[in-house]
Amino acid sequence: QVQLVESGGGLVQAGGSLRLSCAASGRTFSNYAKGWFRQAPGNEREFVAAISWTGGSTYYADSVKGRFTISRVKAKNTVYLQMNSLIPENTAVYYCAAGYFCSDNGYYDPHEYQYWGQGAQVTVSS
Repeated sequence: QVQLVESGGGLVQAGGSLRLSCAASGRTFSNYAKGWFRQAPGNEREFVAAISWTGGSTYYADSVKGRFTISRVKAKNTVYLQMNSLIPENTAVYYCAAGYFCSDNGYYDPHEYQYWGQGAQVTVSS
């Protein structure tokens, strides 16, 4: 069993930065791929970024490439999402997720993830 708790959300002006953290409990967390998804009001949950269980591969939505960075510290059981050059369209609830799947396509699909955090609100003002 894996439990995930996000932190670091908040209100920031356009052009600013935030770093989200996702702390995990459960000894097997390191064996899972980790992802960040977001959901704005009226929208479906969408993929933002993911990192493989080894930490050797990362994946990003086109809309955040070059601005967002996903990373992890294995010893701390924590995954991070550094968000730079934020724009109002990035406003959403951001969710951390962990999953175990066999295909690279799984990184992008929220249905492939087994564990989810409660979400962290990110609001970007113009």
